[in-house]
Parts: sequence; structure tokens; C-alpha cells
Amino acid sequence: MIGKTRQDLGQPRGILVPRFGVGQFSHQREAPCAALAGLVEHYWYVSWDMQGHPPQAQETLPHPSVHLVVEKDVDGIYGVQTARYSRLLEGQGFAFGIKFLPGGFQPFLRAPLATIAGQRVAPDAVFGTAGTAYIAQIRACAGANAMMAAAEAFLLERLPPPDASTDLTNRLVAAIAADASMTTVDALVAASGLNKRALQRLFQHYVGVGPKWVIKRYRMHEAVAQLQSGAPPRLAQLALDLGYFDQAHFINDFTALVGKPPGEYARQLPTPV
Repeated sequence: MIGKTRQDLGQPRGILVPRFGVGQFSHQREAPCAALAGLVEHYWYVSWDMQGHPPQAQETLPHPSVHLVVEKDVDGIYGVQTARYSRLLEGQGFAFGIKFLPGGFQPFLRAPLATIAGQRVAPDAVFGTAGTAYIAQIRACAGANAMMAAAEAFLLERLPPPDASTDLTNRLVAAIAADASMTTVDALVAASGLNKRALQRLFQHYVGVGPKWVIKRYRMHEAVAQLQSGAPPRLAQLALDLGYFDQAHFINDFTALVGKPPGEYARQLPTPV
């Protein structure tokens, strides 16, 4: 059964446009079964109907995760992306994906995740002809629930053996995501019990990017969440809370990733409903 291991998935993070003023947009997520809970974070399905309305741009910030994505005419295994993802939503469409835990795809790839970082890989390059058949099966499904069931069955048939390094990687990334005060690699070294070089090797092999990148991205996720809240903090205090020594450095990093300064981003957010 899908969704029995972690019922509360919380609010999705990293979505830069939390709602649209026109058209229809839906976002559904489900947790995996217990056997896949150490490899898969969740299955996700988005659909939109912008017929009769102007196209809407949706952007998301990258997570340190691999996604296996199927759309109407596009598919692929996406390694960790270093830039924000932008998609113009027009007409009717859908996208279905498996979001793997940060260390969860390496046992399927059986190679360093750094080799596919920033890339789109054909499913058959990893899963052979079964990958091509999986894509066709997902496109033939009648809806999100059927897609999630098919994805779960596909992964369970290829369930890799337990991997202690996968579990360790997942715990370390979860600690970064949960603790906004963890703003340096040295802090993660102290929490992990590994030396800095071993930590770097672990992240390159199992995540695809270094621990500093992961820390900075999760701090940006926190910044966006704070700005989207009903009572966003002052920028100077937000920068300090996220480990920046000065507000200018925070604004530069935010602008480079999000595409606009934090003050402008906050002003352009739609009014909460």
C-alpha cells in the first residue's frame, strides 16, 4: 500500500509560485511503502489546465535529489540540478515523478551520482528495456493513483540490497534540512563523525553534489519559506539566521538562484488565501 510509512509529507518546499490567479493547477504527493522508505522520498503528480488563459511560468528551487519524470512527450532521469527549474505551463498537461531520497538513487545507478548531476539521462540507460516499458506504462495509466502504484511495483521488482552508506547519507541530509542553524560544513563534520574529506566523498558518490552546496540550497529553501509566510522577517535578521555575515551576501546569493532580490520576490507573491 502506498502512503503507509509517512502520512504527513508537510508542505512542498521550493515552489516559487505557490498559487496562480488563473487556470487550474493541482499537486499531489504520496509516500512510498515501507520497503522503499529508505530510497524514495515520495511520488508526485502535477496537472494543469490553462486553456483560455495566458501561459503561467512555474519555477522551483533544486533539491539534492534525483527525479524520474514522465510527461506526455518528455521523460528522463534527472540528476541533481544546480539552477532553478523553470517551466511554462500552457494548455493542458501533467507530469508524474519519483523523487528519490538524496542517497536513494545510487543503488539503482550503481555509479557515483556526480556523474549525472545537472543531466537528463534516458531511463533505458539505467534500467534497460524495462525503463522504456515503464515510461509507456505510466503514460497509459488513467490517473495519479494508477501511476503511483505502477511506479511502486516497478521499483519493488528492482529493490537493491540494503546499503549503510545510503542510510547515512539520508540521515545527514535530513539533519541539514531540519536544522536551519547548521550553516557550515564544519558543523556537519562534527555531527557526522566523519572527517571533511570522507564527507565530501560520501556526498559526491551518493548525492552528486558536495555538502556545502546542500547546506546553501536548504538555507535558500528556508529563506523562500520565510518570505512566503504571513509575517516574513526583516531581511537583515533573515540573513543572520541563515548564517550570512552580511545582508548583501545573502541578497546576492538569493538573487543568483531565484532570479530577483528577496524584497522584490516578497512583494510579487500572490496574496495568501
